[in-house]
Amino acid sequence: MGQHEWQELTTSERAFMISSYEIDLLAGVWGDLDEADQDRSVGELAQILLPLVDRGWIEVRRVATWTSPSGQEGFEHGALVPRALLPAVLGDPATWEYPQDGDWNGAVTLVETEAGKKITRLSPEELVEQAGQP
Repeated sequence: MGQHEWQELTTSERAFMISSYEIDLLAGVWGDLDEADQDRSVGELAQILLPLVDRGWIEVRRVATWTSPSGQEGFEHGALVPRALLPAVLGDPATWEYPQDGDWNGAVTLVETEAGKKITRLSPEELVEQAGQP
């Protein structure tokens, strides 16, 4: 299933899918966007991202602090940003930047869903097919 759907995505959509499996803040998508897309407004980029959310391939979440059993602090995917709030959240240019203070807690991150993994990864059949090609 993955290769065909992946090829059907625009370069902009691919950038969001890549960001969702890289486990980075939304701001990380800038590194995956091509030059033309980097000139787009955040509103335009949000209009590219929202259909991927609506297809169930990406979730938009807030980063939350996490403490390991050994006491080491880190971050994890936190609360889901409700779909109704996404236009406002994604319309804020600050959402698309890394926090100035370095504190990721509450920042927006993209999370690949199980359905999204079927787009970004080759199916077993596609792996076999590719293995048979020189």
